[in-house]
Amino acid sequence: MSELLFLEPVGGIAGDMFLAAALDCGLPLDELARALATLQVNFRLEATRAEAAGLAGTHVEVVVEGPQPECRALAEIRSLIEASGLSPRAKKVAVSLFERIGRAEAKVHGVPVERVHFHEVGAVDSIVDVCGAAVALDLFGWPRVVSLPPELGHGFVKTAHGRLPVPGPAVLELLKGVMVRLGGPPGEAVTPTGAALLAGLCEVGAPPPFVPRTIGYGIGTSRWPDRPNALRMSLGEIRDLPPDSSRLDGERATLWELACNLDDCSGQLVARAIEAALAAGALDAWAAPCTMKKGRPGLVLAALAAPERRAEVERIFFAETTTLGVRARPVERRELSREIVSVDTPYGCVRIKVGRLCGEVIAALPEYEDCAALSRARGAPVKEVMAAAMASFRSG
Repeated sequence: MSELLFLEPVGGIAGDMFLAAALDCGLPLDELARALATLQVNFRLEATRAEAAGLAGTHVEVVVEGPQPECRALAEIRSLIEASGLSPRAKKVAVSLFERIGRAEAKVHGVPVERVHFHEVGAVDSIVDVCGAAVALDLFGWPRVVSLPPELGHGFVKTAHGRLPVPGPAVLELLKGVMVRLGGPPGEAVTPTGAALLAGLCEVGAPPPFVPRTIGYGIGTSRWPDRPNALRMSLGEIRDLPPDSSRLDGERATLWELACNLDDCSGQLVARAIEAALAAGALDAWAAPCTMKKGRPGLVLAALAAPERRAEVERIFFAETTTLGVRARPVERRELSREIVSVDTPYGCVRIKVGRLCGEVIAALPEYEDCAALSRARGAPVKEVMAAAMASFRSG
């Protein structure tokens, strides 16, 4: 089974909250501290029990020891990380996160990325937070990371550049293309490091079906009247639905209905997309006419897929058609259990597809291809062969 790390930013997300939640979820503090000690910056990691709005969890504080520079350039931070004893993958992830923050800061302030000087984010605690997140994923075995969309907060926050609105410009820049929710608590619910973690490490949206194994809470320093300043983290196993779960006797299964609208795609390409989607494991695929904007005729291409086949069928839609987007919505389907029985007729043997609900026969249909083949061989109408097959089934 593949592992899942699921984040719920019920009260925001920041780098220290991610570390605290990971520790509360079972990450060994001594292993985390030992890896981070190789960064060669003077700090001490303190983890304590804390609570927010009655919710108990772990709070992490990075205690800086000795003098530190007021700011650091991206190249200096990159050198610190690359010279550390972190694993190659953890180094790569940490550097990419800081480069992501650097690009956002450069865009906001209108300067080249190498001229960006990190103030709050470049402080020792933020370096530890970002590198600590990479180390946590390394120690967890690099699970798939999914987060619910965060609320960004509102109001104003003090920074080295002055008083800025919440969410801060860099936070919004980091979260371009990421699903978020506006509003939330008064203050900065998502920090730049938290935004970098969401954009650089997470799939933001609904999680796949999974079985939680350990659950942890990372407690922040803010206190809000309507919610705890906490990040909930669950570590568990992804459990895909069994391939034949939709065929159980009258049982309901959750599937995905995928669709896209096409007004610039030829019929040949649509036919090929349907064929390819079925070959990729779609349970059904179809196209229906529609009228699109400006009165243009078009088609709705759609398919029904089990969760484990969703990504592949979406890829087929993108690869085989001209669409730039695919809609997806969960649907519930109830399917009869099926069996194939063979019956003898005056024309030959025909297979019958039988559907049962709680053991009772609800539907029975002759296989058309069998009937068509016998029709051609015997010179009889197909409907007579089908009728003979159903009569034989009912009699026996």
